[in-house]
Amino acid sequence: MQDIKSFTLEELKLEMEALGEKSFRAKQLYQWMHQKLARSFDEMTNLPLSLREKCVQSYEYTSIREVKMQESAIDGTRKYLFELKDGSLVESVWMKYKHGNSVCISSQVGCRMGCVFCASTIGGLERSLTPSEMLDQIYKVTLLTGERVSNVVVMGTGEPLDNYDNLLRFIQLLTDENGLHISQRNITVSTCGLVPQMFQLADEKLQITLALSLHASSDEKRKELMPIANKYSIAELIEACRYYFEKTGRRITFEYSLVGGVNDKPEDAERLAALMKGLNCHVNLIPVNPIKERDFVQSKGAEIASFKNKLEKNGINVTIRREMGRDIDGACGQLRRRQKALQ
Repeated sequence: MQDIKSFTLEELKLEMEALGEKSFRAKQLYQWMHQKLARSFDEMTNLPLSLREKCVQSYEYTSIREVKMQESAIDGTRKYLFELKDGSLVESVWMKYKHGNSVCISSQVGCRMGCVFCASTIGGLERSLTPSEMLDQIYKVTLLTGERVSNVVVMGTGEPLDNYDNLLRFIQLLTDENGLHISQRNITVSTCGLVPQMFQLADEKLQITLALSLHASSDEKRKELMPIANKYSIAELIEACRYYFEKTGRRITFEYSLVGGVNDKPEDAERLAALMKGLNCHVNLIPVNPIKERDFVQSKGAEIASFKNKLEKNGINVTIRREMGRDIDGACGQLRRRQKALQ
């Protein structure tokens, strides 16, 4: 059966016509799914029962189920574990900020990128998520919190650009004025550096923020942390970033996880500053979240501050990411991994 929540409004109109229904029913259906966040066809009370029955017979309706929620006693961050129709588990994180609520969603079940400090990739990739499964993480969190989501970050489990077509459709549906109508400028997509897809995304000329997980300032060190570095060099990544800015005018964000004794030395900061020279960008320093399957430790406070100062002295825009949810398995993949161990 086809996945009705992944249809655009135009596609839905064609579907309604094929069912012998008037095309205005498409907009009603679309609004029930993407504005009123209905969890099933049964909730769509202004649609004729006959149409609802046709829909049940003709389409799959994505409605994910909450398995677990952990709320941080420190900052109110909530981490959700959701179950998909096939029993797969994904994580989403709800974060409350002064400027609005952010949700970090997963784009795949598992991940095949193999970054050594990340729990998401342990066990590899199971499958990619459909556009509706990505959307429904936001819809479910909205219903569970009773609060509007204003910012969406595709930075949970999975590599979004490894699920390229579904990601684009997800963005199209999320930003549609007949749905939640979240601005493209309030969407961030993270990648570990799939260079061909970065160029492709630049050509789409979207107004989303592209965040590159860099995590090292030399190819040699990056290869130790991220297998993707064996395929694409840092020079190729920077070229793709320059192209992205040229095509979209959107400043690039570089994610840099500081791992104690691995990539947090003064020479690492100097090399990073040299790479960023002349590029309109922002560096987000992330004190790494230790995971029990790996022996990485977080950089000490003094090292983090020194690294930041070195970048700033070189004119680089930099922030240290505020740690959210440290007490609730905040790092990508931790909660899902723990739940799977219990099963």
